[in-house]
Amino acid sequence: MDVRAYTMVGALILIWILFGVLNETFLTPRNLSNLFTQMSVTSILAIGMVLVIVAGHIDLSVGSIVGLTGGIAAILSNWMGQPTIIVILGTIAVGLVLGMLQGWLVAYKAVPAFIVTLGGMLVFRGLLMGITESMTVPISDPVFALMGNAYFAKGFGWILAAITISCLLWSVYNKRKSRLRYGFQVEPLAFDLLKAVGLSLLVVAFVLVVNSYKGIPFPIIFVAVLAVLFSLLSTKTTFGRHIYAIGGNIEAARMSGIHIKLKTMMVFVFSGLLASVASIVLTSRLSSATITAGNMAEMDAIAACVIGGTSLMGGSGKVSGAILGALVMTSLDNGMSLMGLESFWQYLVKGSILVFAVWLDISNRSKNSRA
Repeated sequence: MDVRAYTMVGALILIWILFGVLNETFLTPRNLSNLFTQMSVTSILAIGMVLVIVAGHIDLSVGSIVGLTGGIAAILSNWMGQPTIIVILGTIAVGLVLGMLQGWLVAYKAVPAFIVTLGGMLVFRGLLMGITESMTVPISDPVFALMGNAYFAKGFGWILAAITISCLLWSVYNKRKSRLRYGFQVEPLAFDLLKAVGLSLLVVAFVLVVNSYKGIPFPIIFVAVLAVLFSLLSTKTTFGRHIYAIGGNIEAARMSGIHIKLKTMMVFVFSGLLASVASIVLTSRLSSATITAGNMAEMDAIAACVIGGTSLMGGSGKVSGAILGALVMTSLDNGMSLMGLESFWQYLVKGSILVFAVWLDISNRSKNSRA
């Protein structure tokens, strides 16, 4: 974690303290458990958005893809009576196709991503209205409902905590060992241990909170698994390194022999894939598909990425930062809703935070370039 990540953790703690003081319900296990469930959709979208933004593009269509694929899931389940596995596979297939179509237009036809995805946002929303006849389509399949509403047994939380803490300790040890092997400067051992202990305590606190209610919400497992997979993809694979290279300097990447068009299309494929996964979680949690599902979700995802340290200039950003940004955005939404603030205040606050985060990123880049 870098300085900005620690700053965001501090900001998140302050937000929770503030809302905890203003409304006694905010810090209850039930509300915090619901908060983690609510953040799942934004988190999943933000994971895909990180790759798109790092590559130097933007995807304004993910909210509409969530709505459209959620509508398709409801139609497959309710109107066509398909089993859950067919519903899930069909929904994900549609998300992949939509992402590939947009990625192909951006990468191979050189249409700006802003225009392609803005058009996609409108087209997909229109398709949703058309296929559902602008009606809410309910889902009564109990198996499908588990995707967004189930909770794991409390014992599972401690098993997951033990695994997570073990991975944290191994990561700190391995990173320190690697830096020493190649002669790089390392932080004092006490600092690394303190960081590992601090993160471990956060994991334990999370498990204690969710276990005080019903256990770990199922959607959080989706987020955790996807976050780990895409973190590894972005940092430990050739594909990930190429994406950062393309976003950092596309001409240098081209001269290095990177297949820019294919890699660019793939980031949109992943974005479409994750949007369809988010739609499964959202549609399951609401037990229905509506024409407003996913509305403005793309803005929350972009804001989560930027707040988490992803630069809109491309070339830098982390999945972990986007998850933290999603938690910040969801905490603000949840806290302001509990206080009964009118919706315009939520737009004002979230918009102001987004602008501030972008300004902070530009300021830091300017300082670094002068240095």
